[in-house]
Order: sequence, then structure tokens, then C-alpha cells
Amino acid sequence: MSSERLRIALTKGRLQDKSVELFEAMGLDCAPIKDPGRRLVHAIPNYPMDAVLAKAPDVITYVEHGVCDLGVVGKDTILEKGGAFYEVLDLNFGRCRFALAVKEGSDFYGTYKTRRIASKYPEVTRAFFEKKGMDVDIIKIEGSVELAPILELTDAIVDIVETGATLKANGLVPIETVAEVSARLIVNTASMKLHKAQITDFIEKCERELERRA
Repeated sequence: MSSERLRIALTKGRLQDKSVELFEAMGLDCAPIKDPGRRLVHAIPNYPMDAVLAKAPDVITYVEHGVCDLGVVGKDTILEKGGAFYEVLDLNFGRCRFALAVKEGSDFYGTYKTRRIASKYPEVTRAFFEKKGMDVDIIKIEGSVELAPILELTDAIVDIVETGATLKANGLVPIETVAEVSARLIVNTASMKLHKAQITDFIEKCERELERRA
């Protein structure tokens, strides 16, 4: 990694758009990222930083292995994937939550049988129920987890909820918040030592803009 330019991995999609919005407000020229074409690495013309566009789990991989100094990724991915890095800042966008949801009218906690839970996030689900001291069977679902209780595969789901409209449309109701989620700025542990002044400068720029918005 060059000591001259930092490299930041951005989660593609909505978090990328929100990151660009924040960086532009901080005075960074993000024109190359806004019109990326097929390129995945983009130099920010007026700041010593290159942006890498990646899927959320890969953002953590790139930061953890030090090929990127920093990353912007959702807390959902951090909770599910884990990893060795510093989580330095809540960027206050991409807000949603993990919720435990059941079929309307069902009594999830009113039984002694082992409950079955469907989720795309088995590690988040496991940690939540371990804290409660509950034994559950977790079934990983890749697609629409709302189907699992409808088809009576599971008693409940753990999933990301923004408005709750999808749950409602499928006769499900959230009964408990599992974890709050938002975009976070993460930093490679070695980079924090090697490029401390540059990284601190960038973090402080982010903090000033977030304070201005608050």
C-alpha cells in the first residue's frame, strides 16, 4: 500500500450512493465514482484516496487483509461476518434493524419446544438466542425468508427490516429488535499505525460533516 494514497472499499448500491453524498459534502470530488462504467477502482482527483467498489462481505475481506486501508460497510455484515479491524465511526445512514418476526397471532415464547428460525444471517441469529440462553434450530435461507413461516418450515425469521411492509404483506409481525444497523467506517489495524495522520484526517473530516448534519 502506497503511503501517498489511501484506499477505501465502498459497499456497492445504496451505501455507495450515500457514501458519495457524504464525501462530496466533505469536499471530495466523487465524479469518477458516480459514473464508474465497468471500472471498479477510481481515483478521487482532489484527495489522496482511491475508491474500490465491492460487495459488502468483500469490503471486510479487503480491509482485513490490508489491500484497502478503510471501508464503508453495514453493521449487518460486520455482525454476520466478523473480522479483525477497527470500527471507528457510525456514518448514520443505511439505518434499519434486524428483527425477530413471527406469523401474526402466534405465541413464539409460549412453548417449551425447540423453535426453528429461518434467516439469511445465521451468525446474528445464533448470537441473539445464545444471549437469551435459548436452544434454537437455525435454517439458512438465501431468498425470501418470509416464506419459511408461511410454509410452516419455521416458527419465526430473523431478517433486516426497514418499513415492515414486506412482513405485513405476508402476515408476519416483528416481535423483537435483534440489533440496530447502519453504515460504519472500518479501518485496517496495520494501516491505522502506518498511515495514522492521513486516516485521522479523513475520520475527522467525516466527523465534522456528520456533526454539521446532526
